[in-house]
Amino acid sequence: VQLVESGGGLVQPGGSLRLSCAASGFTFSRYAMSWYRQAPGKARELVAVISSTGDSTNYADSTKGRFTISRDNAKNTVYLQMNSLKPEDTAVYYCNARNIRANYWGQGTQVTVSS
Repeated sequence: VQLVESGGGLVQPGGSLRLSCAASGFTFSRYAMSWYRQAPGKARELVAVISSTGDSTNYADSTKGRFTISRDNAKNTVYLQMNSLKPEDTAVYYCNARNIRANYWGQGTQVTVSS
């Protein structure tokens, strides 16, 4: 099982980034997918979640209206489009796959929002 995040980097406040998470080794379409983040000295927090079919999404209050989670089950990939980024969005972003049988994590990608 692998979840490989990409797309992180350094961006100025107000900028945008698109994170990708490529999945392999399990039946991607049977898992809800989420993005979490963890800032230095803070607990890991849920950013956004999307159902296995992609027809339902939920967001943390801090990201509503700025972030969009989506998935492509044909490509085994989940995305996080991040707009209007703020310094407080700086964190390591992790991809997560979960169903009643298993829970998988990626290695994370760093997002830094700074001028």
